[in-house]
Amino acid sequence: MNFQWYPGHMTKAKRQMQEDIKLIDLVIELVDARIPLSSRNPDIDELGKNKYRLILMNKADLADPAESDRWGAFFREKGYYVVQLDARKKNGMKQITDVIMEACKEKIERDRKRGIKNRPVRAMVVGIPNVGKSTFINSYAGKACAKTGNKPGVTKGKQWIRLNKDVELLDTPGILWPKFEDQMVGLRLALIGSIKDEILNTDELALELIKILVQMYPGMLNDRYQVDETKEAVEILYGIADYRKCVAKGGELDYSKAAALLIDEFRSGALGRITLESPQ
Repeated sequence: MNFQWYPGHMTKAKRQMQEDIKLIDLVIELVDARIPLSSRNPDIDELGKNKYRLILMNKADLADPAESDRWGAFFREKGYYVVQLDARKKNGMKQITDVIMEACKEKIERDRKRGIKNRPVRAMVVGIPNVGKSTFINSYAGKACAKTGNKPGVTKGKQWIRLNKDVELLDTPGILWPKFEDQMVGLRLALIGSIKDEILNTDELALELIKILVQMYPGMLNDRYQVDETKEAVEILYGIADYRKCVAKGGELDYSKAAALLIDEFRSGALGRITLESPQ
């Protein structure tokens, strides 16, 4: 299965970010906790160098907690601040301002020495599609957020949102698409829903998911669907179709219906808490 990428989106977003990055202190990068590395855009490190960095591992409620802890340690070792959260249910949101203040403490101290008081940290949120960027911004900002108007040196029309007395957010984060020469990165992004399902072959995607789960989470498919995991992936998928009564007209097992069901149950967390890659 080949995963396509359309660079037109990236060029515009990258140019926008190169302009915006000059105005901010901190880059807040959202990743999907189920694929913390594959859901990162490799260009953000280059664009965000010399800025404070915070990685938010969103959808942590769907990820394997032991793997999430390992990934947190992996990113911290590289100099990032890290928070695990579920932006939809607002779990982990309360600590974010404290972590932002900790990440930017040198800048705050520099301001204080210069006699600049109460200048909020300016942050930009970045992340690839479907990692929950909008949900995070809405949860963090809440309904009370006020646009504070244009700042000197800011292109006309750009707006800053005052989240609280300590943090301002640039509300033009842009969408950044990942480049994936590695097809495994494309596969993982397709599995979590970051690539439009309409351009994917769901049957093939389900077979790849089965192979990953049998290897990384042995027993999980058997527990849920009573299938023999020693068989080929295609036979396991037919077993899922049989167990869940996915039947087409004429009484034959509906392979495609079972494939869609498996992917839906993975994405919703019904299969369990799963992380598709390890930091080692």
